[in-house]
Amino acid sequence: MNTITSKRFVIRKSLLNTDTNITFTNKDGHEITYNHDKVFSIMKDNLTTLPCWLKYKSYTATNNIPVALRGKSLQ
Repeated sequence: MNTITSKRFVIRKSLLNTDTNITFTNKDGHEITYNHDKVFSIMKDNLTTLPCWLKYKSYTATNNIPVALRGKSLQ
């Protein structure tokens, strides 16, 4: 399993199927760790239509995890 520490929430096409966990600290100081592939599968339908995904093949959120993921198991 790969582990990445990031300054923000991120999903990248290049990280798909790499069994990667990502850890970042949100604006409230809470450390959040998530499985990249699991988060992608939850957000896939919405994510793949976003302009940032179509152009850059990535999605980032600086302050927190997306609303669609809150309260869900991310591991």
